[in-house]
Amino acid sequence: MVSAISPLKAAFIRDNQLWIKSGETEIQLTKDKYVYSPKWSYDGRFIAYIDGDEQGEKADLFIYDTKEKENYQPYVRVETTNFKWSPIKNQLAYNSNGILNVTKMKNGRPHGFENVSLGVSDFEWFPNGKEFIVSSQASLRPTGWGPIPLYKVPVDANLSEEKMNPFYTIQTKKQDFFAISADDFKWSFDGKWISFLATPTGSWSNDSNTLCVLSSEGKDFQVIGKMLWYQDWMKWAPSANKLAYISGEGRFFVENKNTTIADIPTSNQQKEYTPKGYVDLDLEWFSPEQVIVARAKENKEWDEGPVPTMLTELYVINVKTEEQKQISFPKKNELDREPQVIDSKLTWFRKGLNNTKGDVLVKEGLSGREHKWIKEVDSAPIFFTQNGKH
Repeated sequence: MVSAISPLKAAFIRDNQLWIKSGETEIQLTKDKYVYSPKWSYDGRFIAYIDGDEQGEKADLFIYDTKEKENYQPYVRVETTNFKWSPIKNQLAYNSNGILNVTKMKNGRPHGFENVSLGVSDFEWFPNGKEFIVSSQASLRPTGWGPIPLYKVPVDANLSEEKMNPFYTIQTKKQDFFAISADDFKWSFDGKWISFLATPTGSWSNDSNTLCVLSSEGKDFQVIGKMLWYQDWMKWAPSANKLAYISGEGRFFVENKNTTIADIPTSNQQKEYTPKGYVDLDLEWFSPEQVIVARAKENKEWDEGPVPTMLTELYVINVKTEEQKQISFPKKNELDREPQVIDSKLTWFRKGLNNTKGDVLVKEGLSGREHKWIKEVDSAPIFFTQNGKH
């Protein structure tokens, strides 16, 4: 049995505090903080997270060291909400007020920092861990908004202008394509393509963003479709260049949210899988041919008043045969969402309609028996996996 060798391991948040669960053991790691966005380092020794507040006025970067069993700050004070671990070592990159920095090492831990680049809107590591793809926001001129520049920047660039290599320039003054920034970069499994969202100004971005892909040499750019700005609503297949995303405009979840799969590079061959009368509000690849979605009946009657919560259940779609079937069965007034696949296991977050907390459920494969793995958590957990995908 695989599970005996590698028990599930996750960081999660309960009552705004950081916890960890490995196998059946739960440990609380913080007290008196307001924790969000925990992320595992590439080898699982460290968890970086933000200590914030309910008003969203503070966002301090902390690291928990599982070996020394302590929380520490990598510098006197780091304010950021956008930070990412290197794919090859325990180095943390973060964007603080438009400045991209990387941590240095001290006694085997990430500590201190070096500047990499100014004028950064968003960034992602290249899979080799040696460079970043960096986006800069478009600038507003008397003639309107300019294009969005992307750069390829080495980790040791240290603000040196000669090292900022133009990677691709996104021309956004096309019909039906307007954006001022590029965000949420994600690499395909083989590192040959990167997807991202081109995001327009202000409240417009609540209703529609443009999903794009770019080849790893910065040559082949394609517009894939329109979608909302949820990072988890676009995912690359585990071993093929297929991009699944939830297409559809409009900020309300009541209608027009469809699971769509684009084959890259021939993105004009796209297929929608959500049946008429339904919406899909989360997705995850289970295998190269199976996608798990959180699905609810659409609600076209809703017109005003509080936005209804959609009571989602999990379905599996076979993208080859197009067969679809329900695989989770929450009780009335419960909803299942945020499916995550860890090796051969499927896990998801189940909560009651009026509850702020929920439980983490797990089952082996798609037909195993579900059981509650973590109870009473604030949100879905962040799993540690060897390939660092979660």
